[in-house]
Amino acid sequence: MKKIGTLILASALGGALTLGSYKLFLEKDTAVNATDVVTQTTVKSNLVNYALPAENTDFTIAADATLAAVVHVKNVSVQEVQDPISSFFYGGSSTRELKQVGTGSGVIISKDGYIITNNHVIENAKTLEITLNDKRKYNATIIGADPNTDIALVKIDEKDLPYIPFGNSDNVKVGEWVLAVGNPFNLSSTVTAGIISAKGRNININKNNRAIESFIQTDAVVNPGNSGGALVNTRGELIGINSAIESITGSYMGYSFAVPSNIAKKVIEDMMLYGNVQRAYLGINVDDLNADKAKIYEIPNTEGVIIVNVLDESAAVTAGLKKNDVIIKMDDVAIKNFADLSGYIGSKRPGDKISITFVRGGITKTIPLTLKNRFGKETVSKTDYVDYYIGETKVLSDTDKSKFNIDFGVKIIKLKNKELLAKGLQNNDIILAINDVKIYSVNELSIYLKNNENKDYVTLQILNHQGRIGYVSIRLD
Repeated sequence: MKKIGTLILASALGGALTLGSYKLFLEKDTAVNATDVVTQTTVKSNLVNYALPAENTDFTIAADATLAAVVHVKNVSVQEVQDPISSFFYGGSSTRELKQVGTGSGVIISKDGYIITNNHVIENAKTLEITLNDKRKYNATIIGADPNTDIALVKIDEKDLPYIPFGNSDNVKVGEWVLAVGNPFNLSSTVTAGIISAKGRNININKNNRAIESFIQTDAVVNPGNSGGALVNTRGELIGINSAIESITGSYMGYSFAVPSNIAKKVIEDMMLYGNVQRAYLGINVDDLNADKAKIYEIPNTEGVIIVNVLDESAAVTAGLKKNDVIIKMDDVAIKNFADLSGYIGSKRPGDKISITFVRGGITKTIPLTLKNRFGKETVSKTDYVDYYIGETKVLSDTDKSKFNIDFGVKIIKLKNKELLAKGLQNNDIILAINDVKIYSVNELSIYLKNNENKDYVTLQILNHQGRIGYVSIRLD
């Protein structure tokens, strides 16, 4: 893509997550099954000696360990387009299928074929073809994808594959040497070196208000085709998934950005264990510090985030956080800005316990906090999405089915969504369908809302208690 001005281009990823168990990655060579994947324990290793000159740094070990575990991803999608020639000769509106081919990279993370890549690499795929470093080719199945973090998980049917173990992205340091491994411009098995230029970067590439952007910034060269590839440290540990570049030409111009491995690992584990991504929420609105605000809040520097609002029934209000508190640390991770905060919370789940260090009135305090989900709960129930977006509902009774001569639909018992109230919906109205998909149960309604929560809105087909059918949209924010 080309634009006048700075363009954030999806390009290269690096990061990841753990899909295998501790025994898979660190002990025995047992295969990871979809039913028994557990969290990989953090690998403890010595820090790099950052005082060493570049010429004394050996990149060959990391390159040898990672090249065979980075794959080429070919995405074939089909799009329906208008056929002007057919319309001209035969009249009416005619369409034809247009095949589109996109390419990127992926990282093997288990011996039995689980591969992490970017969501934008596999998006809208009709078929996915994976090519290994040794030229073997496989069709891949999509296990899950998360637009909010631009992370996706796919699988090929193979065993005894080379894989890259996860490192702890919270421990990486600015100035640390890293390698970017991928397939830029369809040039397979390409390795470039650079240093970590910054952490916790928010580049506003994802316009979704629930997007998590806390990128690792590096000057290792990445280009189109590197998306979904590995960012590894000199020990060959996966610390990021290369995802984007900042460019006005569409190619590398100095900086690239990777999803931290701790975020990617958590997202993939959620897909494997729960079938969807478990989002943790603090329940606060924040603002970054600057020099003037630091004086007001009695902070010796400009690192931290100011709480400007605490939401009701949230984890923050339960723990005792208040407006004007300045958060400076979570567990042992320094919180310098909003990207640091969202990135760390993005690596956690509802129910996880963390400690928060904050400044209140010039006094530094540390308190424990248990994270919740967006509904103010530590655990998920089947009706959370319906209760939140609509209200109390139930399946149709035989009387209702007979009265309106239908065999599907869900009845609204207590409407809680003020937006829907303002649009004229009432108790006893019946939801027939969402986006023209018929709804037969409350559970189906909940699942559909959950699966579409990344969309701006969905459209409900409503049968009111007077027998009239209409349509109304719900914002999913």
